[in-house]
Amino acid sequence: MTAALVVVLAAVTLLTGFGWGLAIIAAGFWLRVLFGPRISPLARLSVKVLTPWLGRTRLVPGPPKRFAQGIGAAVSTAAALLLAAGVAPAAWVLLAVLIAAASLEAFAGFCLGCSIFGFLQRRGLIPEDVCEACNNITLPRA
Repeated sequence: MTAALVVVLAAVTLLTGFGWGLAIIAAGFWLRVLFGPRISPLARLSVKVLTPWLGRTRLVPGPPKRFAQGIGAAVSTAAALLLAAGVAPAAWVLLAVLIAAASLEAFAGFCLGCSIFGFLQRRGLIPEDVCEACNNITLPRA
């Protein structure tokens, strides 16, 4: 649900050219990376209001989600900095990439950042003990 909210905010930002939208998106990602869903307005809206209202809850391991949010933070921050530096076309391309990745999660249930996390973990670049639920398929999933 949070990904769907990111898609909406990013699409509005892209369509309107409202540069502050990039700063808001980046700030949201940084809040989720640093503090989890506790203080991010989008995450709180998603976790506390929209998801319960829809009646669908699917818990996922935290480390891959935080990794994915870190990628979102990096991409959105880079886009905001590019826009501030006067390189708007590059900023909008990065925002379009962010929309594509968030859309995959929101509408197809495929988290690109989580997949990258799993790939890095399988290659030994992320230690297995970082996320036991990620490397042990016998653990129950919510």
